[in-house]
Order: sequence, then C-alpha cells, then structure tokens
Amino acid sequence: MVEFRNVSMSYDNGFDILKDISFKLEPGSMHFLTGPSGAGKTSLLKLMYLAKRPSRGEIMMFGRDVVKSQREELPKLRRRIGVVFQDFRLLDHMSAVENVALPLRIAGGTGAHINEHVEELLSWVGLADKMSSFPSTLSGGEKQRVAIARAVIRRPDILLADEPTGNVDPEMAERLMYLFVELNKLGTTVVIATHDSGLVEKIGAPRLHLVDGKLLHLEGSKKSRDMHGGSE
Repeated sequence: MVEFRNVSMSYDNGFDILKDISFKLEPGSMHFLTGPSGAGKTSLLKLMYLAKRPSRGEIMMFGRDVVKSQREELPKLRRRIGVVFQDFRLLDHMSAVENVALPLRIAGGTGAHINEHVEELLSWVGLADKMSSFPSTLSGGEKQRVAIARAVIRRPDILLADEPTGNVDPEMAERLMYLFVELNKLGTTVVIATHDSGLVEKIGAPRLHLVDGKLLHLEGSKKSRDMHGGSE
C-alpha cells in the first residue's frame, strides 16, 4: 500500500526534517506514528497524503511512483486517502452534517441516504445535538470529532490521523480509537500520529518511531500481531 525508499525532506533553508526514511505498510495494516515534538511526524504525514514532495528518495502508493507522477494525477490518488488534520480544516460556511457529507457528495452521492449515514456517524461520536451547528460554534473537541467523521465517512483505502484524540477526554479518545480499529478491520490502512502512550499500549499496533527526522524502529507487540494478523 505504501513504501518509502530512502526518503528525505528538506526545508527551504536546506535543513533535513526527514532523513533517509525507509519502510513498507501492507494493505490493511495499522500503525502508530510516535516521537517527540519536532521529530518530523507531521512532515511524514504530509508526504503520505501527497501535500508535499520529498527532496530525495522514492515513494510508492497504490502501486504508483507518486514522486514521478504528474501533478494532475495526484487528486485522484488523494481521494483514496482520508486525513484528520490537527487544525481540523472544516469549512466554516457548512454545518457539521454538511462538512461530513462533503466527501460523499464530491464522489457523486446524492439523496437522503447520505444524510442518514452522516447523522448516524455523528451520533456515534457524540454529536447528535450538534448536527446543524457551524464550526464557529463548536468546541475544539467537537471540531475534532467532526473532522474524524469526515475523514472516515467514505471508508478510505488509507486513513492518516494527526493527533486525532488531542482535544477530547480519555473516554471519547478510546471511543474514537475503537472507530479507527473497526475501520482497519474493514480493510483500511491506518496511520495515527499521537503522543498518547496509553492509547498506543492499549491498542498494541506497531509503531513507526521518529527521533530527529530518523526512523529508529518499526515494532509491535504480540497483541498487535494477534489483532492485525501479521508480524514485523
């Protein structure tokens, strides 16, 4: 599903934020992306959702060399990727329901069944009473849950989440993690950047661990191998 081969990413000043990163993610796998602040987690996610190109190296996604792909080819690939951004990126002129329904409508969906599906998901994440609310009236945690619902509504091939539980209480964090695990069981490849070591241990999925732009290890517990049907 995803393969990085000796990938580096530099800022305009020439500083390498990522250094010779190599790894493979199998279809239907689930991984946590961990590391201290400034280690390069968000930059790595940007490469994976095709918002940035690397300075060096190769990136293969969906069997395609995305570094060499033409820019006009990338939007089609991006539609196969769900992203939960740290800054949410909700559309302020749309209600919660409309924000979550947007990926379905872009894909050509119409009719009442879209809203029914969206409303069911928003209820599940605890926003049954906020469906008609606009982002400006929502708390940070509520915006986070709308953003997560929007990212998963189409069951993407890949889900990338940048600190998806950073603005919610521990009980809701576990509930959202359960949503990611269930999506993964349906076949979606999931990568979650997080500082929450408790959730990492509880879920037990393998970790991509970054320090100073370098991938130090790719590891997982026996629990993870049992849950996700593989080994590292």
